[in-house]
Amino acid sequence: MKKVFFKTFGCRTNQFDTQVMISRLGEYRVARSEEEADVIVVNSCTVTNGADSGVRGYINQVHRINGEARVLLTGCGAHTKGESLFDAGKVDGVFGHSEKEKIRDFLGNEGRFYEIGDLKHVDSTVVEQFVGKSRAFIKIQEGCDFRCSYCIIPSVRGDARSMDEELILEQVRRLAANGFGEFILTGTNVGSYGKERGGSIAKLLKRMSFVRGVRRIRIGSLEPVQITDEFKELLTERWMARHLHIALQHTSTKMLQIMNRRNRFESDLALFEEIAEKGYALGTDFIVGHPGEGEREWEEAIGRLKRLPLTHIHAFTYSKRDGTASSTMKPVVPGDVAKARHRELTSIVKAKNHAFRRSLKGALEVLVESGNEGRYLGLDQYFNRVEIACDRDIKGEWITLETFEVAEGGNRGRL
Repeated sequence: MKKVFFKTFGCRTNQFDTQVMISRLGEYRVARSEEEADVIVVNSCTVTNGADSGVRGYINQVHRINGEARVLLTGCGAHTKGESLFDAGKVDGVFGHSEKEKIRDFLGNEGRFYEIGDLKHVDSTVVEQFVGKSRAFIKIQEGCDFRCSYCIIPSVRGDARSMDEELILEQVRRLAANGFGEFILTGTNVGSYGKERGGSIAKLLKRMSFVRGVRRIRIGSLEPVQITDEFKELLTERWMARHLHIALQHTSTKMLQIMNRRNRFESDLALFEEIAEKGYALGTDFIVGHPGEGEREWEEAIGRLKRLPLTHIHAFTYSKRDGTASSTMKPVVPGDVAKARHRELTSIVKAKNHAFRRSLKGALEVLVESGNEGRYLGLDQYFNRVEIACDRDIKGEWITLETFEVAEGGNRGRL
């Protein structure tokens, strides 16, 4: 019986795509390590030049670890680096996103192959399990219609297109029947769901909430323009996680224009304040050190960021991606300057998060994900990490903490 090892780089969408492939393995088994694998499938990320380098480095490494294993490349990097890696003999096969549901056929192919597919495919696989997970990821759409200057993703994932709503609901029903209670909606641009067929993410959320067993729903990331009045009506529903991740990318007007972003700070601030008033934790993405970010732009950005009711941030220093508009922009921000700005930014939001947790009234609803020997970890409704001391094994359980300690790195409780 052949064994297959999956190495997944990048985002939650890639994690879901790996799960789709696992569900289609048929007679093949999942290997626990590269050493015991007959085939190694690399689900790659190509969001930056550094991501490409990481994938290449891993492929070189696995050839040293297990020189007998066949190496197959898929994911976003298949569209940008697949041909060169294939021609160089680094991989035995390349297949694009649209071909992943054919994984069983590729595993049975002893020859070399290159099947990149297209950028219009929509998955039809219903995933019923997530190995080693307590939360279930649900991919609801693929692709993106935004054309941000720094981003290569539309070129490798295609334009926005939605999964079939009935298929999504069937997947939720099966996962709920298998014990999953928390569902995270993911995709390339989640908030665009349903736009091409007269639907919306709000309508999908309502239907999901009626499925027996659904206890909490989280949403991967939304654009400010996608938070409509229809969506806002759902913010008080019990099944909505009290955390939203709304992608801003910057707060300087000039930088938002350079990045070809659709949002502007004044409306972003009003939106964040409106949602925060309903008791929500709020996170965002922020790119530090993008070309053109001078001292004036940074001072404006950091001053504005302090005004936002933020609790979480996914901040990263700009990394050049060949093939994007940003890759040729000047002036380039020195690396040490970008790192210093990153530290300043994350320090501010860390303090905001601590203040938010100290201000909380009421219990924490925690889904325990991991742990052993009396120490367990999970996430509460505000997307904050919680450590729970307990003498029994509570992995996978929902725990209500009426009292808890607000520590520097997270909340702590005891059962």
